[in-house]
Amino acid sequence: MKGQSFFILGLIFALIIAVLAVINNDPVQFNYVFGSQKWPLILIILTTAVFGGVVAASLSFVKIVQLRGQVKQKNKRITELEEEMKQHKPVEPVMEEEPNQPATRTERAQL
Repeated sequence: MKGQSFFILGLIFALIIAVLAVINNDPVQFNYVFGSQKWPLILIILTTAVFGGVVAASLSFVKIVQLRGQVKQKNKRITELEEEMKQHKPVEPVMEEEPNQPATRTERAQL
């Protein structure tokens, strides 16, 4: 379900960007570090959207790699603990005796 909702939101976002890009197709002055040029606004909007998607995907990929490393560490630790548990003998539960209680009247009468 979660993946489907992200997919649908992505499609809606892409549709909005496409509509904005088609409506705004006039050439505009684009200034960059070494100069400037006139480019169609559609090209600038789509380029920045793609660049934003690439940055977001890259950051997600880094997080996924980190989480996979954590899972690998946790699985290794679980395996170590399971091996340690196998080496130990099971301990029999110790039944504690009830503490000596003073005799009740009926118990004293029976004595």
